Amino acid sequence: MTDENLLDNPAWHSLTGPHARFAERRGGAVRYADDVSVFSALDPGAGPTGWSDLAALIGPGTEAVLPGTTAGPAGWEVDVIEGVQLVDDGVVGAPDPEAVRLTAADVPEMLDLVARTKPGPLLPRTIELGTYLGVKQDGVLIAMAGERMHPPGWTEISAVCTDPAHRGKGLATRLVLAVAAGIQARGETPFLHTGAANTNAIRLYEQLGFRLRRRMRFVLVRVPAAQPV
Repeated sequence: MTDENLLDNPAWHSLTGPHARFAERRGGAVRYADDVSVFSALDPGAGPTGWSDLAALIGPGTEAVLPGTTAGPAGWEVDVIEGVQLVDDGVVGAPDPEAVRLTAADVPEMLDLVARTKPGPLLPRTIELGTYLGVKQDGVLIAMAGERMHPPGWTEISAVCTDPAHRGKGLATRLVLAVAAGIQARGETPFLHTGAANTNAIRLYEQLGFRLRRRMRFVLVRVPAAQPV
């Protein structure tokens, strides 16, 4: 397995590697604690038993999101979000003098900003996954970006969002480059995801030096209520 192949199943390699302290596991299935992240993953070699392990892990009627999975098992409700994955291919990270490191005290504002801008899921303990940076105006959080999945040697940039009243000022770009600078300073490589239809974001990330690596499915599955465990 080459280093870049880790990104085909990023949640698995995060949860069995640098993020193992956040993991809940049963056999060939693993997930983040439910107040940390929505992501789950299957062992690439588990086969059909991996789905049985996931059902036992999360319980009947419960949902899970699996990045990089292509489909769910027969009899389960399945929804698919089509995305793309981009990797650092010449990003020049740069610290930002206005960016401040966010802490647990900022979580209510972070959750509010995410609820209004919808960059992707953020939970009360997501901030523990890595560094989150924000820009504040008059003490109010108006933009942020941070770190999420962490396969060995890689760190995902996530939760990139700006208050609608402050868009068009380049805040998201500055924060992406500031988070990237911190990742690169550790000797790791930044990567990120966005929606496959979000052509404006893809174009911006490519201009910053990210390379479009692959299409990436985020498969949401619901365990049947009568699923045997």
